[in-house]
Amino acid sequence: MFEIKPYPELSWSLSRHKTMLTCVRKYAYDYYFSHNGWLKDADSLARQTYRLKKITNLEMHFGSVVHDLIYQTIQQVLKNQHIPDEQALTEEIRRHLNRGFIESTRKEHLWMNRPKHFTMLHEIYYSQSNKLPEAKVKKITNRLQATVKNFYSSRSFQDVLNKKHMRFIESEDFRFMKATGVKIFIVMDLVYKDLQKDQWIIVDWKTGKASDEDRNQLALYALYLKEKYDISSIEDIVIRNEYLLEGTHIEYQLKEQDLINVQHLYQISMEQMKAYLEDSSKNKPLPIENFPMQEDPRVCARCNYQELCFP
Repeated sequence: MFEIKPYPELSWSLSRHKTMLTCVRKYAYDYYFSHNGWLKDADSLARQTYRLKKITNLEMHFGSVVHDLIYQTIQQVLKNQHIPDEQALTEEIRRHLNRGFIESTRKEHLWMNRPKHFTMLHEIYYSQSNKLPEAKVKKITNRLQATVKNFYSSRSFQDVLNKKHMRFIESEDFRFMKATGVKIFIVMDLVYKDLQKDQWIIVDWKTGKASDEDRNQLALYALYLKEKYDISSIEDIVIRNEYLLEGTHIEYQLKEQDLINVQHLYQISMEQMKAYLEDSSKNKPLPIENFPMQEDPRVCARCNYQELCFP
């Protein structure tokens, strides 16, 4: 039975860590002050914060739609169902993007009451306009064509098509691992074992540009996989980033030091997070005033919580 608690459970993820590094005030809103904001009898601040938390932007919405439809396409392959061609997948992505735009411009009242179930674009919400910036629309349109084409020709999708030599792991089989009693959330796009090479492969689809953090993210996934499936050597795991925008992929062969590094990152990050708690046993945060605001206006311009920080 679902239990309503006054404070959320303490957990950790790379995205949570990056949010804390970007802006501690945003971290507070995302992981504490939006808690229970989905409840009808929640206080007004929690409801407002929860709503704002659910705002997305055009690039993030595009990435989310692409990831969802790639997952569906791979499942269709594995279940021997009809596989959409490039044009059909492109049109389906475009349909989802258009729906997000319509919900943002014409159904704001529905989003206000059920923000988890409707889309609100940052570009629409904060501009108070029913138009998206032309430059962004052009950028996403160009990304759409390249992303779909490069997905179908990607190394990982070719492995999916060659499924008789692969053992695929259901995404439901990996959710989180635990360290020092804290849940570490894991979100892997694709995991399978190459039976011919006796290698495990972890794949992460990227719809944006490469970043220095990509390797750390997959190292965390490899640590989880090694523990869950009792894999004797980390060298039996290959991690691969598929950059769909450029049509390239990068593979890493991890060493034990990579796992030590990501564990060290977790330990330091948790110490920083606990410094913002008034009561660590309840995961009760300090008052909002103890979470300093970001001073870079460029970061604030992209943030969901502008109306809270600059009412």
